[in-house]
Amino acid sequence: MILLTIAKSLTRIFSQARKELLQVTRRPAAFASLILGPFLLMALFGAGFTGVRAPLTTVLVIPPELDLPRDAQFYQDLSGPALRIVGIADRADEALASLDARDLDLVVIAPADATQALREGRQAEITVAFDEIDPALDTYDRVLAYNLSQAVNKEIITRAVQEGEAYALAQLEGQGDLTQIPPEVIAAPTRANTVNQSPVTPSIVHFFAPAILALILQHMAVTMSALSLVRERLSGTMELFRVSPATSMELLAGKYIGFAVISAIIATAIVLLVVYGLGTPMLGSPLALAAILALVVFASLGLGLLISVIADSERQAVQLALLVLLASVFFSGIVLPVQDFRVPVQVLSYVLPVTHGITLLQNVMLRGEIGDVWQIAVLGVEGLILFILTALLLRRQLHQSVRG
Repeated sequence: MILLTIAKSLTRIFSQARKELLQVTRRPAAFASLILGPFLLMALFGAGFTGVRAPLTTVLVIPPELDLPRDAQFYQDLSGPALRIVGIADRADEALASLDARDLDLVVIAPADATQALREGRQAEITVAFDEIDPALDTYDRVLAYNLSQAVNKEIITRAVQEGEAYALAQLEGQGDLTQIPPEVIAAPTRANTVNQSPVTPSIVHFFAPAILALILQHMAVTMSALSLVRERLSGTMELFRVSPATSMELLAGKYIGFAVISAIIATAIVLLVVYGLGTPMLGSPLALAAILALVVFASLGLGLLISVIADSERQAVQLALLVLLASVFFSGIVLPVQDFRVPVQVLSYVLPVTHGITLLQNVMLRGEIGDVWQIAVLGVEGLILFILTALLLRRQLHQSVRG
């Protein structure tokens, strides 16, 4: 009797397993997407990543009273490929204004009192200014500043030796006596003073908090909406829609509003936890933050509902939503800056709503400004295009049901 019960139980178990396997074999394309989808994303990530950080756009400020070369190529050869010297300026205020507008990455200011510093036996100070909220890039800029200072020191010592100085700039022009220069100044005539002009210098947690917020909102909106129309199609509710007076636009608008309310509640809770729980700075306007979150959700819901229209099963909808999540992790700028990818991959990155959401949220929360306004326009236009495209595909499906 016990053996018979076990046999029946095993029969039911294996029949259920057979049913699942048959469902997979009936949709070979969906099964292949589980293998090819992640593989293609990883291949695109490997082929699209340049492996080289983009050089920092730099302007050198050399006061007129300094007798230094004013050839940008001279300093380009001195600094190496990590910097891209785009000009030589006489005044620091204009260069710093361009830095504040984020038209430049670095401003290197030569010391106006370099000769006086050497007379007094002290190091001259090279000021390296930048505006960076990313802790990793902040450290990168400081390392470049140190390397630049070492390159300048090497050039100064080399020139001093070539000019036949007895011990590195001991004989000063116009002076009859010898000035004793400390050994440490002879070894390093200049030193770098790095200045980060960003409003705050966030920690790793505070910097990535807005990025994770954008990623969570997109994934939540895409996943919820991707399953919506698929379930109604499989449950037979779509048959009721085709005989109802509601249009495809009205059906979609209702779903947008419902999912938007849920997303707004979740977004509010996460923002409060991020700001008051983690202590992430909130320097910008709460209205600007709310507007950006609304646009990210709007575009993400459009992407999810588009998946819901083209997917023929819940399993395929989940698979496509997962591929969107993987693409977002790889290409949105969370792992590596978008600028470090090749141009075709950058285009793919900017199709993802989370890419714009990350930049805009970080600017509002950590800089107190929106920054790249064009990204707001991209989110709005992308959300509108996805809404119209999904409405047209849904209308086509409803008409096909009617003809069927």
